[in-house]
Amino acid sequence: MGSPLVLLDVDGVLNPFTKPRRGGYRRHRCSPNGVTYKLWLSGRHGPWLLELVRAAGAELAWASYWCDQANEWIAPRVGLPELPFVPIPRFPGVEEGRTLGAWKARHVAGWTAGRPFVWFEDEPDATDCIAGEPDVGEHLLVAIDPHVGLTEDDIGRAAAWLHDLGR
Repeated sequence: MGSPLVLLDVDGVLNPFTKPRRGGYRRHRCSPNGVTYKLWLSGRHGPWLLELVRAAGAELAWASYWCDQANEWIAPRVGLPELPFVPIPRFPGVEEGRTLGAWKARHVAGWTAGRPFVWFEDEPDATDCIAGEPDVGEHLLVAIDPHVGLTEDDIGRAAAWLHDLGR
């Protein structure tokens, strides 16, 4: 089975879509591939996530379109080390006939290879999509409000599930 995974999206999860009113967020400019983005990131997230995986004996990984670029542009700004990542190619669009949540779920399910996982994700259809993937391991999708971002309550839900998983 392997140790559980904690999977982390960036946009809508660590980077809320609207200016946060609390939570220690700061504005950052990031320029992956020469394209500049303005992100809201909180230095609180890294310590929360590191404590979560330490307490659960889990492994933290990116599950975001940022892929490996999250290690350069996001990790140091939120207090995380370099992490492995799910290789999620850019969404091909409507010609593929899949929703964004279904597209990401397909890649997440394949990468986790049956291991149990928690996934912090803001795509509204991701819960149904990941559950419909063949051979997906036991999992909890923590649905994040993309206008609020990751909260301590979200971390608490994941911690409780991981604790119960270890019993």
